[in-house]
Amino acid sequence: MKQAVRSILSQLVFWLILFTVERTIFLLWYSDSVIREGVSFVEVLSVYSHAFKLDLSTASYILVIPFLLLVIQIFSKVRWIDILNRLYTSLGISIYIIINVSEIGLYKEWNTKLSFKALTYLQRPDEVFNSVQTSIFFSLLLLLIVQSVVFIYLYNRFFYVHINLEKNKTYVLSRIAFVIIMPVLLFIGIRGGINEIPITASDSYYSKHNILNVASVNSGYNIAFNILDYAYLNEFEPFIKYTDEEALKIVKEIHQIQKDTTILLSKVPQPNIVFILLESWPADVVESLGGESGITPEFNKLEREGILFTNFYASGNRSQQGNASIFAGLPGLPITTLSDHPEKYDAVPSLVKALNAQGYYSSFYFGGQLNYGNLRSFLIHNEFDLIIEGIDFTDDVARGKLGVHDEYLFKRYANDIQIMSQPFFSTVFTLSSHSPYDFPGERPIDWIEVENKFVNSVHYADACLGEFFKTISDSYLWNNTLFFIMSDHSHLSYKEYPLWSFEYHQIPLLITGGALKDEYKGEKIAGIFSNTDIPVTILKQLNLPTESFTWSKNMLNPYSPEFAFFELNDGFGWKRPYGSIVKSATNKWYYQKNAPKDKRPKLEKEGYAYIQVLINEFLSY
Repeated sequence: MKQAVRSILSQLVFWLILFTVERTIFLLWYSDSVIREGVSFVEVLSVYSHAFKLDLSTASYILVIPFLLLVIQIFSKVRWIDILNRLYTSLGISIYIIINVSEIGLYKEWNTKLSFKALTYLQRPDEVFNSVQTSIFFSLLLLLIVQSVVFIYLYNRFFYVHINLEKNKTYVLSRIAFVIIMPVLLFIGIRGGINEIPITASDSYYSKHNILNVASVNSGYNIAFNILDYAYLNEFEPFIKYTDEEALKIVKEIHQIQKDTTILLSKVPQPNIVFILLESWPADVVESLGGESGITPEFNKLEREGILFTNFYASGNRSQQGNASIFAGLPGLPITTLSDHPEKYDAVPSLVKALNAQGYYSSFYFGGQLNYGNLRSFLIHNEFDLIIEGIDFTDDVARGKLGVHDEYLFKRYANDIQIMSQPFFSTVFTLSSHSPYDFPGERPIDWIEVENKFVNSVHYADACLGEFFKTISDSYLWNNTLFFIMSDHSHLSYKEYPLWSFEYHQIPLLITGGALKDEYKGEKIAGIFSNTDIPVTILKQLNLPTESFTWSKNMLNPYSPEFAFFELNDGFGWKRPYGSIVKSATNKWYYQKNAPKDKRPKLEKEGYAYIQVLINEFLSY
């Protein structure tokens, strides 16, 4: 049995060595780029430590087949298993080296890892050959052949363990133990440990230098999951109803603005801007938006000093979709999310980069793990100057299963922003209103039975929000700051609105702060908007260009068109002042119709055109 265990361990070590060598070759090939970007040697070395967990996960995936072959082998005398195992690994070595060599050739042109989109270009190998310098093409081909031969030889010569177990009753228990324990260890390796959130490519992102993140992410892991993600994109077909020209014309008409103007909210020309993202808050936890009194009393107090949007909606149902909307102005996508496709990040605009260019210091604070939904990779790509997450808090800070409780997150955040360089653009993302709701303290709300734990978690988060504002309103930066308090997405509430309703997707948005002009305090805006509209609204307040944010509109322009959209995995919701419609694109039936019959065809046409253009644009990135 020692031979079987040694075989798995030996193969594991081999794959980790191969990953390390391939990563090193990539960095050496592009060493001039690394030097040109002024990357320190220490930061380059950090590639290897940040890559290790994902490498281990990738190796664990690869070792599933050898493990199964070993199981057959230790319970039988089938001789060809040895040969099959060697062939499997040799094929895996060749494929992995092909992926890495391809990335070396691709990076200079695309500045990204190998993706399914890049693989589609292999349908025309002549074009690939013609687009690469002949000398480089043959250098890469030689590199591929030499590496494949060398590593296959090294594996078979030094790492492959020949199994020669005889059927013997003394080995039965140890064999059974191997069959039981090894899958558990492989599973732990695959998910990156025993943490609540499994590993993703985001775990390897750590640098503002894209080349280091590209080198850090395991190439085999990346392309495998990228191919799986693109396989789902074939399900987009039911959303395509019109010619591309007709759909684009409809969407352009929807976005037409009668007059480009804006209501300026700030007393100061360049205020600090703070986003407070409230995890999962639906509108109906807020009394003024239709909720029961007593759930969010602190939010209600803040309303008196701010502007409340009473028809504001989330375009998606996940945190990564919410972040893509508020930072990139990208509506939620059915089937997939932007963060699942890092190769597309460069194609979307960035509110963070736009504000960085104006001298804003940018930061993002979160008490949990940003590897959820690949969010860390998206945030790093947006070039925040500072990103703080759960691992950056000291061990003595109280936390739950998912991370640091909101009261401690807000306490640190209140201290940190008071010493930040101004002007700053900062986001704090709460956590405690996410399941499993293991926040500290009392659960005082007992008169609501449905979703009681969630409602109490919102009440706790609201109390933490109130304490934060008590602290920050007495600070010197108060009069220079605008706070945008909003949810990242909604959640099932005690009112039990179905997912396919606009009532479900409605979320709060409140703008407040000492920089807000007095005449707007206590105001309410009833226009129909969504979190996709945040970027243009912010940029218009600062008189900055907005042309790249084609899906976003200015909520503070009285002439802006009013509409809101949300995605369902198999459909969409579309809302206008004259009604709303929610449509399933796959099952051909309406979830909900809240419009006069004569308006429904127009609503359906606009909604389908909107999602068709969105999908086509996303696929073209």
